[in-house]
Amino acid sequence: MGPVDAHLERLKQRLPAAGWTDTQGQGLLVTLPQFPLPPGWNRAATDVYFLAPSGYPLARPDSFWTDGDLRLASRPEALPQNTQFNPAGVPQMASKLWFSWHLEAWDPNRDDLISWVASIRTRLGRLS
Repeated sequence: MGPVDAHLERLKQRLPAAGWTDTQGQGLLVTLPQFPLPPGWNRAATDVYFLAPSGYPLARPDSFWTDGDLRLASRPEALPQNTQFNPAGVPQMASKLWFSWHLEAWDPNRDDLISWVASIRTRLGRLS
């Protein structure tokens, strides 16, 4: 078992509903169904998607997607800050809301998919 398999297994233990598919070139597209959201969004949960890129864990995850209709409860007519619809060019995500979200530091010897999910949780906790 390589590091990707071990990281996916740990993620599945932590979040049993997690799933993934091979994108045939861009890496693994990980899905986190009904990811809980903090108060302040227009819903209690959303599906979250991200790529474990080819070369992971040396290549770190970058950005993520949610359901396309996710909005802040206080501004339902506007997109959240640093989001847009699929500029990353992943065809499966065409109708999803893309969050431009990047880690400042990634250590492939310490960080894994669980740390990336924690980072996504941090971003979704920032209501902007």
